[in-house]
Amino acid sequence: MNETSQLPREATAAPRRSSVGVQIGKVTVGGGAPIVVQSMTNTDTEDPASTAKQIAELARAGSELVRITVNTPAAAAAVPRIAERLAMMGVEVPIIGDFHYNGHQLLQAEPACAEALAKYRINPGNVGFGKKKDSQFGAIIEMALRYNKPVRIGANWGSLDQSMVTALMDENHTRAEPWDASHVAREALIRSALDSAAKAEEIGLPRDRIILSCKVSGVQELIAVYRDLAARCDYALHLGLTEAGMGSKGITASSAALAVLLQEGIGDTVRISLTPEPGGPRTGEVIVAQELLQTMGLRSFTPLVTACPGCGRTTSEFFQELAQTVQAHVREQMPLWRIKYDGVENLTLAVMGCIVNGPGESKHANIGISLPGNGEAPAAPVFIDGQKAMTLRGEHIAAEFVDILDHYVTTHYTSRES
Repeated sequence: MNETSQLPREATAAPRRSSVGVQIGKVTVGGGAPIVVQSMTNTDTEDPASTAKQIAELARAGSELVRITVNTPAAAAAVPRIAERLAMMGVEVPIIGDFHYNGHQLLQAEPACAEALAKYRINPGNVGFGKKKDSQFGAIIEMALRYNKPVRIGANWGSLDQSMVTALMDENHTRAEPWDASHVAREALIRSALDSAAKAEEIGLPRDRIILSCKVSGVQELIAVYRDLAARCDYALHLGLTEAGMGSKGITASSAALAVLLQEGIGDTVRISLTPEPGGPRTGEVIVAQELLQTMGLRSFTPLVTACPGCGRTTSEFFQELAQTVQAHVREQMPLWRIKYDGVENLTLAVMGCIVNGPGESKHANIGISLPGNGEAPAAPVFIDGQKAMTLRGEHIAAEFVDILDHYVTTHYTSRES
């Protein structure tokens, strides 16, 4: 059996989230803080207007950190203008600069960019090559020290440090029982991150300004890599399945990998790297990350709607449309509710399609409705905190149920303004 297919540790292993807290703007990663959701723009950073607009959309969807590509002198020069636009929009989300190949040059040439960013992300596989690697890596760390910024050292399966791979392959040939190729590559990935972190500390960057990641695109490989990495360090860890893919494939793969690690207490911040549909919103990856953490009971972000899948008893699409309407209403209102009402993210809702499980599920939710299935009387009882409160009938059930929801929020959650 391939080593990456062996998952020796149980999912109930003791939590080991990093005890080291890294401050990124007003957000803390690790150190006992809640797991942080982050995302990344796909706009051209040289265009401040479109980039600031997408950052704001991601932040309003719930992204607590947003990463942007900084790959050209024009992109670096645009970063302060992006920060100014966000300030004018009232968006305070920390912005992370993603650097590859030329980060040392861009940060030194554009000090305003270096200062405006809340964190730098560098890849030890392409920060520099040959004799230039150490000096270029050191230059970025020196900039982080000058501007008091944390750094994510993010190794990636697709851009491994080839000198590290070669050295480990040579070392592997001397083993009595050589590792297989995947084990060598995994060790190169982990060693690249850990050795780079050690160098950063030698230069003077403190441990509480370092975050590590070791991303791969395979579920079992990611689990194996992070289990090993977590056992060998106490740095704050960023989780993510790189190049996860589109739609259900990307969601399933990311959730399968991250859920195992999070259940084991590994990971302090997460990103779901989804490929959006052409022209589709970037915010989908934020919603998936939130729902993953919330369904696992690790955090609460927004009221979630329990809805039955439908069967032959529920041939009407009305309950599906109502569930969709309620979920859309909640997501639309949540940016305002989050500011105004304390604890509203813990609200539970149920939209059920017939009498079989409808009343029971509705009673378990703060607000639930059991719609009539085939052959049932055209009445929809509404339950509030486990008690039947009213019955809705007629053509305006959706609007009336949304009104009940809004009234519950205003009367059951403490206003932050009071």
